[in-house]
Amino acid sequence: MIGDNYVFPRGFVWGAATAAYQIEGAWNEDGKGPSIWDTFCHTPGKIHEGQTGDVAIDHYHRYAEDFALMKQINIKAYRMSLSWPRIMPAGKGAVNLKGLDFYDRLVDALLSMNIEPFVTLYHWDLPQALQDAGGWGNRDIAGYFSDYAAAAVRRLGDRVRNWITINEPWVIVEKGHVDGEHAPGLKDTKLSYQVAHNVLLAHGKALSAIRSIEPEAQVGISLYLRPGEPAADTDGAREATGKYWRRHAGWYLDPLLRGHYPPDVLEELGGDAPNVMPGDLAEISQRMDFLGVNYYSRYLVQEDGEFVEEIPGAEYTEMGWEVCPPAINRMLVSMNAEYDLPPIYITENGAAVPDKLVDGHVHDHRRIKYIHDHLVELRRAMFAGVKVKGYFLWSLIDNFEWACGFSKRFGLIYVDNETQKRYLKDSAHWYERIIRSNEVHH
Repeated sequence: MIGDNYVFPRGFVWGAATAAYQIEGAWNEDGKGPSIWDTFCHTPGKIHEGQTGDVAIDHYHRYAEDFALMKQINIKAYRMSLSWPRIMPAGKGAVNLKGLDFYDRLVDALLSMNIEPFVTLYHWDLPQALQDAGGWGNRDIAGYFSDYAAAAVRRLGDRVRNWITINEPWVIVEKGHVDGEHAPGLKDTKLSYQVAHNVLLAHGKALSAIRSIEPEAQVGISLYLRPGEPAADTDGAREATGKYWRRHAGWYLDPLLRGHYPPDVLEELGGDAPNVMPGDLAEISQRMDFLGVNYYSRYLVQEDGEFVEEIPGAEYTEMGWEVCPPAINRMLVSMNAEYDLPPIYITENGAAVPDKLVDGHVHDHRRIKYIHDHLVELRRAMFAGVKVKGYFLWSLIDNFEWACGFSKRFGLIYVDNETQKRYLKDSAHWYERIIRSNEVHH
């Protein structure tokens, strides 16, 4: 600590993140196969104003410009995802070399700028051919994912050290298979528990495959963690909050870090519990090199287990998520006490705010405050003993925000969706100063 500033440790990784489907476009170019998001976006009524990621922000053709802007912001590490159907159009079997060539060019361009790539293998764009064969509900997918991971690591692993297997299993399960708001748009609660297990199994098998090819690789997973906090100082609210956390987070953290599912949740599921084969949990619970944490907001949990819809006096982002920076601190400190955690990277954190482009400028002071306040709380968690190695802001650049289309903006870089012209927001200039100084005012 220097005066009124919190200094981050030497070597702390300052980054920004994106995902393939949200930025690339080129949905059917150079041999890429269709993904479940191509199918979902081409289905009327699924996406805000019928928008699609067919072009997205055209990063496939404009990556050099985007990387030059990233370099201007002084970003040290870039979390990007690979499109499985760009590399394996049918999800298994034949590898599309043009797809691998594209990611080869991205990695080389990043390294030439001294930007460290952190590569996510799966950020939701499942090959449609695999969905047609049962998708994440089909146990065989874990093996196909492992084969895809191996193909990517054989090509890129000599230059990419840090790998994230899967982004946000909870969202894949809940949004894709319970409420149907995301691709593949299913609403099947029983299936969703098997999907959760198969996603974790795929993580474990991919981790084994990566390490067998590149033993020095650093491998982890990124979890969406939205802590619950009791809405009242009562035993009932505390009990309901604990139950929520075990279902939302324990369902993933326990098998990954303890080698078993939370017993009370399993018991509650009864016949809906997933089919777990011998050896699965040993595969899932292999020691990770790091844990990715994606944090945006919290829930206030009432005694009946319901969430408080509107918290008096609270600020909300454009996504309708409460802004509550102290909750990331409390969550990390609590997790650190409960689990034997590997080192943590915050692999996503950011805010959608109503950005307006005026004379080439975007004055996004609400985003700056959001990021600043979260960095202060993150540093406090680190002072309390939580091992955090880096922070990846979501997102580098405005992009296709899934079911919300282009209506929600998270980026440091503003994109005019009519012209594809890019502009650095005020937050980009502010983040550059944070990175340069490696400290945050508190």
